[in-house]
Parts: sequence; structure tokens; C-alpha cells
Amino acid sequence: MPAVKGDGMRGLAVFISDIRNCKSKEAEIKRINKELANIRNKFKGDKTLDGYQKKKYVCKLLFIFLLGHDIDFGHMEAVNLLSSNKYTEKQIGYLFISVLISASSDLMKLVIQSIKNDLGSRNPIHVNLALQCVANIGSREMADTLSSDIPRLLVSGDTIDSVKQSAALTLLKLLRSSHDLIPMGEWTSRIVHLLNDQHMGVVTSAASLIEALVKKNPEEYKGCVSLAVSRLSRIVTSSYTDLQDYTYYFVPAPWLSVKLLRLLQNYPPPEDPSVRTRLTECLETILNKAQEPPKSKKVQHSNAKNAVLFEAINLIIHMDSDPNLLVRACNQLGQFLQHKETNLRYLALESMCLLATSEFSHEAVKKHQDTVITALKTERDVSVRQRAVDLLYAMCDRTNAEEIVGEMLEYLETADYSIREEMVLKVAILAEKYAVDYTWYVDVILNLIRIAGDYVSEEVWYRVIQIVINRDDVQGYAAKTVFEALQAPACHENMVKVGGYILGEFGNLIAGDPRSSPVVQFQLLHSKFHLCGPATRGLLLSTYIKFINLFPEIKPQIQDVLKSDNNMRNPDVELQQRAIEYLQLSSVASQDVLATVLEEMPPFPERESSILAKLKKKKPSSVPEQTEAKEQHRLPAAQMNINAAADSSQPPPVSSPTSSGSAILLELDSAAPTSTAAPSGGSAGYLVDVFDTLGSGGGTSNGLESNGTAATDEGLKKFILKHNGVLYENDLLQIGIKSEYRQNLARIGVFYGNKTSFQFTNFKADLNTTGPLASALQMTPKAVEPTIDGGAQVQQMFNIECITEFSQNPTLELSYIHSGAAQRLTLKLPVFLNKFIEPAEMNSESFFTRWKALSQPNQECQKIFKAQFPIDTEQTKAKLIGFGVSILEGIDPNPDNFVSAGILHTRTSQTGCLIRLEPNKQVEMYRLTIRSTKDSVASILGDLLEGQF
Repeated sequence: MPAVKGDGMRGLAVFISDIRNCKSKEAEIKRINKELANIRNKFKGDKTLDGYQKKKYVCKLLFIFLLGHDIDFGHMEAVNLLSSNKYTEKQIGYLFISVLISASSDLMKLVIQSIKNDLGSRNPIHVNLALQCVANIGSREMADTLSSDIPRLLVSGDTIDSVKQSAALTLLKLLRSSHDLIPMGEWTSRIVHLLNDQHMGVVTSAASLIEALVKKNPEEYKGCVSLAVSRLSRIVTSSYTDLQDYTYYFVPAPWLSVKLLRLLQNYPPPEDPSVRTRLTECLETILNKAQEPPKSKKVQHSNAKNAVLFEAINLIIHMDSDPNLLVRACNQLGQFLQHKETNLRYLALESMCLLATSEFSHEAVKKHQDTVITALKTERDVSVRQRAVDLLYAMCDRTNAEEIVGEMLEYLETADYSIREEMVLKVAILAEKYAVDYTWYVDVILNLIRIAGDYVSEEVWYRVIQIVINRDDVQGYAAKTVFEALQAPACHENMVKVGGYILGEFGNLIAGDPRSSPVVQFQLLHSKFHLCGPATRGLLLSTYIKFINLFPEIKPQIQDVLKSDNNMRNPDVELQQRAIEYLQLSSVASQDVLATVLEEMPPFPERESSILAKLKKKKPSSVPEQTEAKEQHRLPAAQMNINAAADSSQPPPVSSPTSSGSAILLELDSAAPTSTAAPSGGSAGYLVDVFDTLGSGGGTSNGLESNGTAATDEGLKKFILKHNGVLYENDLLQIGIKSEYRQNLARIGVFYGNKTSFQFTNFKADLNTTGPLASALQMTPKAVEPTIDGGAQVQQMFNIECITEFSQNPTLELSYIHSGAAQRLTLKLPVFLNKFIEPAEMNSESFFTRWKALSQPNQECQKIFKAQFPIDTEQTKAKLIGFGVSILEGIDPNPDNFVSAGILHTRTSQTGCLIRLEPNKQVEMYRLTIRSTKDSVASILGDLLEGQF
């Protein structure tokens, strides 16, 4: 075959030319199919193909694959090319394998054996090809088989520099994907000493590998500190001519310098005085060079120079031990605050946020307050304005709190919508943390609600109420101020909530003024009643019953409101129930009883601020670890303080409204603990804020194995009778469930808690509803955050509608990366048919009439089974109620039997379900009979209920 330019594969060149000349997609496919048929015939029928021809045809297959067509043959021929001694043939074989053969392929054992042979070759080109293939595929099987070959290559004195570079990067890839299979202990010292290698490329590759190893086991690799400082010193003090091959636009080895500076950030300042002095000299030199005139006007020079500078500043901040360096770093960053480059202004603000947390540099950062405020108001880039907000928050202390909070409030009126919520949280935290006079704090929070009411979360207005309740000196002022705020023509609903709560507790403190008499307070609040949502109306009804206790003289007006059709016949069950119960309470209870039941809220116990917790969750890096703000996580949903002596149950919470669509808006976080509840610490603390109101929600007792490796079927079944709890837990992850159901609609919150100190990245949670389940349930998941910081928790919401009966559980497929290792997990979600049942009440005649009407064989499911637990009457009742059905007393002639009824709600129908459970205590057996108009419903419910007894 005549030679052509390149590798002489004229046939390949002609084929590529033919494809490019095709006038239509159909012509291209026709030409490809013709070529595929020809290649298939060659591979099958021609036994005399030499290496050149195999290489040519494999190249064609690879090209066809890259065009987007599937290739289902030719893999074995590619593997055969690996045994060739010709570079081009071996190269094409490795290329094909890296692109087309999966890690689970049956051919992988042959590939790994060929790789192992090439790793032992004396030809460095073959060794490099093998290493590159391993780095591209990086499977666990490769890591297991080659775990000793690659480190040996890396530290061998016979290995040439280019191979060492490849070996270091290949080992880094395997370490990230299969760190548990790489035994590094025996190679530790020799790998660390690669930082002393004469070849800068080897040092650069080794620095990346060593940093990854240090993150796994810092103690074992602490010897790298002195070597890294020594190498850094040689780079920093050299001129660009000394390292000419590794100088980038007059900056000596910038990539290696950055890697070494990052490596040192994994350790505290060196204990050896000589090493520490040398490191300080390096950092001072870098800061000095930043002040020198630039050696080039090209942007590449400034980028490389500033990359080293910012990494050096990060190391200075990390060490946090040299006041001189910290102040110099701050001054250097201050020069960038007004730089023409947006990226430099952004990075300067970000680094100064960290400097502001150091006691040595905090005052130096404060000197730039005016510049930062100007940046906040004039910057065109929203991300830079965000960093300016972060820096103002970080530099704030008691000396400048009022000024900074005032500036942030002023900017909030025109702030970007994307940062308003975070700004609100930060203003609320600063106002509380640095408030000397709490009247100022109240003014700030009310201004927040006025300016950005839509972005004021529940945590913020909960917190102001807790502060007011806990401080006697501010209660009268708060009542007066919120009363005045409510008189504004346009009043945000959050202001109504705060006003209703505070006036309900402390309205008597301003009632002596005719302008704020009891009847005026009541009329003012009630004028907002019809403009608010059901949750706020429920809170106002609680305020009205409080007014009856505080101001008996306006009792008739309040009772008229409670007994109005708008409340007594309200379609919202919660509002109707409150109106009826409050009216009855005000009518039959004596003044003494009212005073006891409706007494003033007691002070809240001090706990970490939920505002601070929310801010940490949104942006952990911008929140200092120490704070003076403490608070309880939630306020009670209603204001009544029911004394434990009178009744230990909580008042009914304000229900969330149903939306106009097919899903219901259930505020999962609105269920609040009583003011005396405080979660206990422990290993299950990541979901404690979610489950601190649930008797059995926390811990790992929800059917999990003791080692926490899997959520068993038994653990899943326990959710048949409850809505909340921990579904799964292992050493890395805790998954909790909190759910609410209403007729055929539901909303489930799945909480993912990171139990480690390292980030989860690429976090994905994919819902799988296949087969019959796809048509039985309509599930709409919301996206989950792709990153979960160490110790943090994120939630994912699922809106669910039951379309028809179902017996399977939807599954949740989780995947994420922890410390470089991919993690996968498949869980069943606790969605069961009985969750969509509502209890039904009926008398004996009605029950047995319906029971006899459902006498067809396909309408009944009967099970006789042995009791799993001792037969206990009260526990049996509790389980039936938890199942979602009623307990009908006095229905069955046998008083030991249990009779229940419920209605199953689906999108298109309501199905009645009747249940008889007959225990036989002598032989510890049950007979369960369920009758329904749908036989499948009876059978499904029977299976679910059987497992509970």
C-alpha cells in the first residue's frame, strides 16, 4: 500500500473524506453501514490480517464510535493490538480500550494482564501507554491488581522521569477512586522524598499525589512539611533564568509553588524553628514580589503571579500565628479592592473575610470598611457584591455594628433578589449578637420585615419573639413598636404574625393608652385577618383567645368573630377546629381556668440560634464558628401555654393550606417543640432539629442493623405506622424521613445528613418508580444540593399523589463522592398504601350492613397468623390507629375483637375498608379479615397489617 502523510493509513483517510463529503445524514449512515459490514467480514473471514490492517480497521471503528454510532465488535482485535511491539499499533489498541471497553467487561482481565506486562517492559514508551490507560479507566480491579506495580515504578531509581510523572498521576487517580486498595504504608518515605527530586516535572506530579495522601493520613506524611518548605524556598528565591524550562511569563514554577503552598495548609505551623523561619521568609518574599513592578504587561504574568500570592495568603491565614504577615496580607489585599480586574476584587474580598476572623488582623480589615461599603453599592457583578456582604458581616463587631447593620439595611431595599435572604439572616444575627440596647434590635428586625418581608424566614421572626419573651425590659417597647408598624396601609404578613404574637402576650403593657386600647388592638389585628393565609389566621385566633384573658371587656366582640360562619364553617379544618374550641373554652371556662390555660409564655431555654444554623447550612464558610447568639430551634405553633399539670399535650398547630394544584403545601418545619424541649446530643444529632419533636424519631433504632450498613425490610416496615424517623444510617450518612399526608396527596421530606468532616460532592438522589408503580403514584421530586458539607444536612422534597392502589415501594438511588471514593446506595422510600387512608366513624348497624354487603370472595382478604409480639390490647389499638383506621368500640359482640374502618383516597375514587382483628390469647394467634370494594386493596392492606402483629 502506498505511503501517505502520517501513519500511512490511506484507507482511513479515504473513509474519513467520504464521510465528510456526505450530503445528508442518510448518506452518512449508508456509508458507515457499508464500512462496518466490510470490517466485520475482514475480522471474521480473513485470518491473515497483520497488525497494520487490524490497527487501520480498529481506527475506523473508533472514528465511527466518535461520530455517535454504537460499536458491538472489534474489541478483541483491539486487545490483540496490545501485544504488538510497534508503538502505533499498541497506541491505537490502548486508545480503543480506554474509550470503548467498560470496567465491567469480560475482556478486562486480558487488558489488565497486557497492562501488567507493559508495566514491566524496559521500553518507557510502552510503560507510559499502559499507565495512561490505567489512569483513563481507573477501575477497582485495576487498582487491586496493580496496587504494588505502580508505586514500585514511581520510587524506583531505574525509572526515567517521564514515567515517574505518569506513575504519580496514575496512582493519584487510583487513590481517588479506590483508596482502600492502595497499600501506601511501605512506600511512604520514598514517595515523600520525591519532593527532593531533581526533575521539576516529577516534583510537580508528586506534590499532587502527596497532597491527596496527606488528606487521608496527615500524621503518616508529616515529613513532607520540611521538604515542601525547602523546595518552596528554592523556587521563591530563584530567578526566572534558574528555572527557565519551568518559568511561566517570568514567574518561576507557579503551578508547583501553588501545590506546595496548598500542601502546607494541611498542617499547623512547623514546630522546628529553622523550618518555620524559612517558611516565613518564603511568605515574606512572595509578598515583597507582589509589590514589585510587573516584568510583563501580559495578563498571563499577572495571573501566575497572583495565583502564587493568593495561595500564600491562604497559608498565612491558615497558620494564623504571625501578626506581621497577617497585617501585610491584609494590606496587600486592600490594594486589590479597587483593582480594575473583577476577579481580583472578588478574591480579595473572599480572602479578607477569612482575615477578619483572626484576632491579629481583624482591626486591619476594619480599616477598609468604607471601601467595602462602596463596593457593595457600586459593583456591577452580583458575585462581588455577595462577597462584600460576607466581608461586612465578618468585620462587624460592637464598635461598628450599628453602622454596618444600617448600611446593609439601606442596601437591602435595592439588593439583588438572589442575595436578599442571606442578607436578612446576617442582619438578624448581627443585630442580636451586638445589641447593647434591645430596643435597637427590635427596630432592626421590624425594619427587615418591612423592607424584605418575603425573604424573612420563620427563624427570624421566631427569634425576635423569643428575645422579647426572654427580656422583660423590651416587652413594652416591642408591643408599642409593632402596634405602630401594623398601622401601615401595606403590612407584610410576617409583620402580622409578629404583631399577633407580641400583642397577644404583652398587649396589656400598652393598653393604658387610649390610642392602643384593647378594642383598638383587636380591631387593628382583625383588619388584617382576611388578607392573610390560613397559618397566620390560626395564629390570630390564638391571639384573640389570649385577648379574652387579658381584656375580658372585649370578650363579646371576640366571641362574635369566633362564631362567625367564616370561622365556624371554614373549609380549612384547622381554622374551624380552633374557632370551635376557643369559643367553647371562652364560654365554659372560669376566669381562673382561663388565666391558667392562657398564661404568659415562659422564657425560652438558651440554645444555638436557628438563624445562625440556617446561615451555616446555606453558606458554612461565611459564618464564624463562635457566636453569642443562642436560642431554641422552634416556637410553638400556637401561643397557648398548656401547663403540664393540666394537660401534657401540645396545642393544635396551624395547618398549612392546600394549594390549588395537585400537591399540598405542607410546611414540614412548622411542627415545633414545646418551649421546654431540648434535643440531646450524640451521634444522631444531624437530624435532631428535624426529629426533636418525635418520640421515636431520633437515634438508629428504626430497624437498622447495629453496624448501620443497610436499611432492612424490618426497619422499613416500621414506617407503616409512623410518618417520621431515621430510615438509614452508616458511618458516613444519615437519612431521615418526615412526611405528611392528606387524603390522596402527600409530601415527604428526605433529609441527608453528612456525618463526616469532609464534603460529599456530586450528590445525586434519583427516584425510581418502574413497572406498575409508575401509573399508581405520581411523584415529583425537587432537586437536591449537589454538595453536602461536613456535618451539614440538606433536604429533598417529594410531592406525591396516589392515583390508584399499589403494593410496591418507590426506590431512591443515591450516589456521591466522599474523599475521592464513589459511594452508591439504593433505598426503598416508606410510601405505603395505608398512608392514604383516613379513619371513618360508624355505628354497629352501619358497620355490619356494609360488612355483609361486601361478601363476595374477591372483596375479602383473610389471614390467620401467629403473633410476633405478646398480645396487648392498648398496643394493638395504637397500631391500628397508626395504620390510619379508626377504632370502633362496642361494635363486635366479642369484646376482645377489634373493629376498624377507613376510607382509602386515590385520585379517582374513595374506597371503603372494613377490618376485624380477632386475637386468640390462648394460642397467641390472630385472625385478620379485611373487606373492601376492591379485592386488591384488601390484599395489600392485609399484607401490610399482618407484619405489625
